[in-house]
Amino acid sequence: MRTSLALAVSAALVAGTALSVAPAAQAAASGASIRFVDIAGDGGTVLKANVVTPAGAGDSARLPVIVLPTSWAMPQVEYLAQAQKLADSGYVVVSYNSRGFWESGGEIETAGPRDVADASKVIDWALAHTPADPDKVGMAGVSYGAGISLLAAAHDSRIKAVAALSGWADLIESIYSGRTQHLQAAALLGGAGYLTGRPGPELKKVLGDFLSSNLDQEDEMIAWGKQRSAGTYLDRINANGAAIMLGNAWGDTIFPPNQYASFYEKLTGPKRLEFRPGDHATAEATGILGLPNDTWTSAHRWFDRYLKGADNGVDREQPVRLKPRSDGGYEGYADWKSVGAHRERIALDDPEHVWTGVDSGADGGVVLLSNLLDQLARTPPAVSVPLLPRSFAAVWQSGRYDAGAEVRGTPLLHTTVTPTKSSGTFVAYLYDVGPLGVGKLVSNAPYTFHDRTPGRPFAVDLELFSTAYDVPAGHRLALVVDTVDPLYIAHNPAGAQLTFSSPASDPSYVSVPLREE
Repeated sequence: MRTSLALAVSAALVAGTALSVAPAAQAAASGASIRFVDIAGDGGTVLKANVVTPAGAGDSARLPVIVLPTSWAMPQVEYLAQAQKLADSGYVVVSYNSRGFWESGGEIETAGPRDVADASKVIDWALAHTPADPDKVGMAGVSYGAGISLLAAAHDSRIKAVAALSGWADLIESIYSGRTQHLQAAALLGGAGYLTGRPGPELKKVLGDFLSSNLDQEDEMIAWGKQRSAGTYLDRINANGAAIMLGNAWGDTIFPPNQYASFYEKLTGPKRLEFRPGDHATAEATGILGLPNDTWTSAHRWFDRYLKGADNGVDREQPVRLKPRSDGGYEGYADWKSVGAHRERIALDDPEHVWTGVDSGADGGVVLLSNLLDQLARTPPAVSVPLLPRSFAAVWQSGRYDAGAEVRGTPLLHTTVTPTKSSGTFVAYLYDVGPLGVGKLVSNAPYTFHDRTPGRPFAVDLELFSTAYDVPAGHRLALVVDTVDPLYIAHNPAGAQLTFSSPASDPSYVSVPLREE
């Protein structure tokens, strides 16, 4: 696991180095002017920023402005290539390094109140020192920048449009879904934060309690995460009326897509939801380097419509736009509920008993790396389903799909679990199984319980991570459950067993969302 995390952290930092060179070089070739400035954030904390202004923009001009907070651990010049493109089309762009990172002052607040206040201070500065129009303010960002942008839209009514890419709306559902710590995601973020910034005492404590499984601090940790989640302020966002575009990847191992889809459904203003293959921030990466990129193209169109008032048709298109993890093109839907509106239940009739604490070989891969490989080569994590050790893995299979199947949306597991100990963790995996028994990962999700009575069964309803996957003709789907995955922290006492049963009064099943023909 240490090797996997080291590789992931190294990959992230190498990417950051590339992002600090290529975009700057490309932006320098543009006719737009670039200034590097210091902006006083909340409490006077210095935020290192860059300002890109369209060529020939005079002091009397009034132009739409877009504010870009940097991603977690990324340098000040992260967005320069996109800033240049936006400036060339008539926007003033102000990008700044979030507090606590690189040369900006302060400590890492993890999208806390000071980060939200910083965003408003940057808008204040832009309106005072650039030809920015106070009635045409937008915010955008990738990952950390996306989270801050959504939170700022709840607290600053001047923000009229947001493009939040590879971000979160619910921090707890992102890294603590199923009451399970997402170990690799948290360790990657924590490690990158220590390497490129200055974590504050609150972050250090929360991260320490999280990784050490300090359940005595669980309520405090959840409250900390909710304060940093845009979903907590949904009423304010809807009242302010900003046009919200959300984009994410199906395989995001830091901010899984489910929480974005749930948040999207509750928005009442202009909105758009886009999901594509990939892992965290990989769908936007080529655009940050200045290369053609679907996600950034959509973001530009979004701002053109809701800041410039351009009649480009984006508001008349199907607002939910999905690209499956296959050769298929984009699909449009009227809303998220229409995705996978047809469901097929796969019965889990046969009871299964598994010993906990041993990795069966089924797992969700490595944070950032595995789903990037799936994006580039369509090779998700795989396992030989017939060879899975049945003492440590429960397996159920569907019938053969003679014409194939298009999985779209959120698979749901309903089952009954009987533990021999009061605590436990299991991970459910949905696999596409070919004729030779090789299973390719379609989706997964963890589940943890505490304070249960040993020997007493209880029902579990678990959402697997949303996806769009095409099952080839002649293949089957398999549900596999085991108790160890390097992506997550497990809470399985030594010698514990789990029994998965299907009572006649409450049958077990996995509900698979399928695209209607």
